[in-house]
Amino acid sequence: MSRIGNKLISLPEKVTVSMSDAHVSVEGPKGKLEWDLPEGITLEQKDGDVSVMRANEDRKVRALHGLSRSLVANMIEGVSTGFVKELEIQGVGFRAAVKGNALDLSLGFSHPLEHPIPAELTVTVNNNTEIKVEGIDKQQVGQFAAHIRAYYPPEPYKGKGVRYKGEHVRRKAGKSVQ
Repeated sequence: MSRIGNKLISLPEKVTVSMSDAHVSVEGPKGKLEWDLPEGITLEQKDGDVSVMRANEDRKVRALHGLSRSLVANMIEGVSTGFVKELEIQGVGFRAAVKGNALDLSLGFSHPLEHPIPAELTVTVNNNTEIKVEGIDKQQVGQFAAHIRAYYPPEPYKGKGVRYKGEHVRRKAGKSVQ
């Protein structure tokens, strides 16, 4: 019994879901997303709600039931409102800027880092230290933000580095003099 898979997905206004065979297409005001359903999973649409159904009780199909429902729900949320990840840079001389279709990062290395921005994402930088990643695909937004954070994760002694907005970094005590 999948508790997540059995939940109904409510469709917002101006969002349409169409399915042909195992191919799901979700279209809304922000764009269009497509995905192929796994074997044994189907969608059913009625009265402005979408439900994800499974064909049988095989272990593999049961495992994919909740996953499929979550992915379809994220597609619907993405095309209606979109997803946002915010990062902040802390450290003296650390900064970021958008140059063309690349994010230029100066993180204390001997060279600037240029990370290409995918066409589906929108990246904005405020005050040289606040990066905002926006898009309709939750996986792509999160993966891009994770790649940026991975260049210089926050270190525990001074707290320098790239972190998610609101992320708490546990600080360690430095060396003690005896």
